Amino acid sequence: MTVVELDERLAALRGAAAETAGELRAHASALDADPYGMKPHLDVAAFDLIRRCTTPERFGDPLRIGRFGYAAGSSLDTLVWTLELAYGDAGMVLAAPGPSLPGILVDQLGDEAQQEYFHRAVAGGPVWTFFAVTEPDRGSDAGAMESALQRETPELYRLHGTKKYIGNGARGAIGVVFARTGSGPLSIRAALVEAAAPGFHGQALETVGLRGAALGEIRLTGVPVPAERLLARHLPPTRRGLWGAVRVFNTVRPQVAALAVGTGLACADLVRTERPNAPGLEAVAARLEACRHLVYEAGAALDRDRDDGRLSSAAKIAAVAAAREAGRWAVRSLGPAALVEHPLLEKWTRDICAFEFMEGTSDIQRLHLARSLVRGRGQGGGRP
Repeated sequence: MTVVELDERLAALRGAAAETAGELRAHASALDADPYGMKPHLDVAAFDLIRRCTTPERFGDPLRIGRFGYAAGSSLDTLVWTLELAYGDAGMVLAAPGPSLPGILVDQLGDEAQQEYFHRAVAGGPVWTFFAVTEPDRGSDAGAMESALQRETPELYRLHGTKKYIGNGARGAIGVVFARTGSGPLSIRAALVEAAAPGFHGQALETVGLRGAALGEIRLTGVPVPAERLLARHLPPTRRGLWGAVRVFNTVRPQVAALAVGTGLACADLVRTERPNAPGLEAVAARLEACRHLVYEAGAALDRDRDDGRLSSAAKIAAVAAAREAGRWAVRSLGPAALVEHPLLEKWTRDICAFEFMEGTSDIQRLHLARSLVRGRGQGGGRP
């Protein structure tokens, strides 16, 4: 693995994101208390940065810093600003309106009309989106999903099923829902769905950590889905459904790692401020900085090959473990009353626990890496 050094362009992006992190932190506790009361937070500069960096140029106003421009699509760019913003507060990052995960999928699988439909809807104001794969009794086993797209006419389907633990499940206005048109693995399709459609019911779930993600349950009872809203109609069956979902997960996994690293660094620096000579400080900080470089390398690897998720998995395993240890160490270092005296530390320790369950647990990531090794691709290029 080569170490990715940030060039002048990426250093400028990192600096711009770091400048806004403090503002996120100032809003973090209020958002944690009421993740659906978003109005007081919508004007934070970081939300504007996220919107500009995740919206394709033809649908938005790309970010410019000096002579450098930044557009949606680069994993490394995304990881640079994600990690810096997470140092402010990861919950606030996840609360930002915008294309989010569905935007990644639509950009990869949608035809021109579908991309226009989705991005114009999101660009119309502070709009949150949902990416609905997980089901109550299926967990991470997307291939066993039971949600169904039943064909009513050649031009209309009806969507039935339940999705759970979905970011923005009760807050999102538009998103992507995965469901079956048949019994085989290639029958799984992704459909663009609006929450205002008849038969769509979103319900908020109570959560402990990362409350800004607004996890919810979505119940679908005969939701009408025009055939033109099924993504990847122009692609072969092997490049629809789950293939697209895997690509999105590969892309988002190191973003979760970046959130974990940023949060871990926030914990370490709180101790540095309160107790500069705390035993273990340099070791904790060095481990997190090593994870930062692994996250950057995962982003560079994805920019080379969107189907190669090995470093994405490795980065998430390492970053979540490092952040978890940083949080525990910070509490030990600041004493028995640390979680009372430092409310943000209390919040961050809850948030760190949630990273483990985002985009696949560490055990699932280890399975991904093991399968890659078994297939003989562990030492060279190629796809896992």
